[in-house]
Amino acid sequence: MKKVYVGMSADLIHTGHLNIIKEAGKYGEVIVGVLTDKAIVSYKRLPFLSTEERKTIVENIKGVSEVVLQETLDYVPNLKKIKPDYVVHGDDWRTGPQRETRERVIKTLDKWGGKLIEPKYTPGISSTKLNWEVRERGTTPGIRMQVLRRLLASKGLIRIMEAHNGLTGLIVEKTRIETRSSSKEFDGMWLSSLTDSVSKGKPDIGFVDLTSRMNTINSILEVTTKPIIYDGDSGGLPEHFKFMVKTLEREGISAVIIEDKIGAKKNSLFGTDVKQTQDSIENFCIKIKAGIDARVTEEFMIIARVESLILKAGMEDALERAEAYIKAGADGIMIHSKEKTADEILEFCSKYKKITNNVPLVVVPSTYSHITEEELEKAGVRIAIYANQLLRSAYPSMVRTAETILETGRAQESDEFCISIKDILTLIPGSK
Repeated sequence: MKKVYVGMSADLIHTGHLNIIKEAGKYGEVIVGVLTDKAIVSYKRLPFLSTEERKTIVENIKGVSEVVLQETLDYVPNLKKIKPDYVVHGDDWRTGPQRETRERVIKTLDKWGGKLIEPKYTPGISSTKLNWEVRERGTTPGIRMQVLRRLLASKGLIRIMEAHNGLTGLIVEKTRIETRSSSKEFDGMWLSSLTDSVSKGKPDIGFVDLTSRMNTINSILEVTTKPIIYDGDSGGLPEHFKFMVKTLEREGISAVIIEDKIGAKKNSLFGTDVKQTQDSIENFCIKIKAGIDARVTEEFMIIARVESLILKAGMEDALERAEAYIKAGADGIMIHSKEKTADEILEFCSKYKKITNNVPLVVVPSTYSHITEEELEKAGVRIAIYANQLLRSAYPSMVRTAETILETGRAQESDEFCISIKDILTLIPGSK
């Protein structure tokens, strides 16, 4: 029989997928290439279902003779192996991010006389709409928690944005842009102790306790589905850290980051301008191990934050601590810096690569904001956290709005700084 190749994500199976498979069956034996998580995140969001789950589903669809994995968005590697007589794909990829992929398919098929068949896209079906409907239905703690691990297994650099209430959580959840070759969005949220404290009008000195911060977390969990990384400050005593881990894991948080400092909380960006004391390597390793022992599943990650560069303890101290924390069981290392250039961060990254069995590296490019995601990924960084930009950008706009109303004695002039009431209601599910 003739061989027919069909590539698909198969995340949310709908009648459009079934129609394509049925159409492909008219030309011969249908071989479906299920795109892996890695292939999909190269141009859009992580699928709801894992690669293996999607492969199993497609294997059980009537009319499918064989299922293979497609490791890249590019069809060419699989086409060269299989040499199908036909490739069948809906005509929707003639424009948008997959346009170039389509052209490569046509050129490759020409080499052995293969043909591209493009049935009309099934009307009334919108994968994007289905995806948003699934998101608005919400998720479960277990499903949300495992997404960060899946992202680390399939994506180069993971993009995390801070959120400090339900509204900013929705901004991180929904903000998306289209580029020539892909769509881009944030992969998850950062629950910063700084922005949580400041948004409540409190100083960032550890005054806002876990119970109060859990109220913030719950307001975000209720309206979002993306993974959350929690800023645990120092984590407290090892005995206290155990309960923090249990609480966060139960709620479906993906990871906690704790810093290797002791004593009264002081924001790291003050550096040596205020008294800050770094914990001993031995004591901090005990805390990491306590957290590891307290968690129920390995899906929940404990990430150790190294403050050596902040406190001017030196590069070698930072590397020594990173290596020790990894041996203690840390699932990731966050290296922090308050320098205005990325030089010391890039130096750390270069040397960190040589550590045996190193774990994912996390950075927070706040003071060295000039560096690009591409540069960070090239240096070996796996997670970039934009730790406070939403709060910092909101404050000047709100102050300007308040001043304008005072200056003019009316609200009209402030409208230029404000989103329309209709637009903000549209952002909130259930407002219509």
